[in-house]
Amino acid sequence: MIVFSDMDGTLLTSDKQMSDATWAMLDELARRGIEFVPCTGRPLSGIFEPILAHPAVHYAVCANGASVWQLDDDVPTDASRATRILSRPLDCGIAHRIRRIAAGHDVTFDIFADGQCFLPRSLYTRLDEFCGGDPHIAASLKRTRTPIDMDIDSKIDEVETLERIAMYWHDPADRDAIAAELDTLGGIEVTRSYAMNIEVMGEGATKGTALTWLCEHLGERFAGAWAFGDNINDIPMLQAAGHGMAMINAEPEGRDAADAITEFDNDHDGVARTIMAALA
Repeated sequence: MIVFSDMDGTLLTSDKQMSDATWAMLDELARRGIEFVPCTGRPLSGIFEPILAHPAVHYAVCANGASVWQLDDDVPTDASRATRILSRPLDCGIAHRIRRIAAGHDVTFDIFADGQCFLPRSLYTRLDEFCGGDPHIAASLKRTRTPIDMDIDSKIDEVETLERIAMYWHDPADRDAIAAELDTLGGIEVTRSYAMNIEVMGEGATKGTALTWLCEHLGERFAGAWAFGDNINDIPMLQAAGHGMAMINAEPEGRDAADAITEFDNDHDGVARTIMAALA
């Protein structure tokens, strides 16, 4: 058995916290020697340190599957000491083209690279505008992004491994225009983790391909893999796992793609209750 779980809207409550029941579930997985893998759109540096420090956690799938990390045994909370064991990067030339597409619209431009996320300071100060009025999402975005003052194209060229690009919008017309132009590009995967964003990875970079690779790497059977998610970017992971569990609060597309739906939502320990019942 191995457990993969999305973070936002799935493992975390709506106010971006971990419940006591969820911590107890992780403790039980550790006691039984069962691996728990955060499988998130976040960069590695955006995963809460107490999760990385938990003895059930030794790996993390980040940036929607663009990177799989093995945590450092001595200091698992130090993202700079983690080892990237799988990389499906976004081509920098394509990223520059996406930048030119975004430049004609009022959207953010998040650069996920090297286990971090960078955003121009002028856009960082406007993040509240792009969060649909949810203060918890706004706080999470601010906490997981590093504001930069350098030119975006220069930053794209500077990073070692470009993982993905994200654009948050507040006008659906911008969303539709960007999506139409992205359709003309090859070599990319396009998804979203919130209703108000667009996320672009390199071709083949999904949570599903990362789950498949890590199971093979660890010698785990796909049939014994449990995966939990709530949004569009989780669908490949739900389809790849032997037990693909959509949260009851998931997007309709996610519920349709899953093997089953949790009885409880992310604010009522849906993941923890499901796993503890499976272990009983």
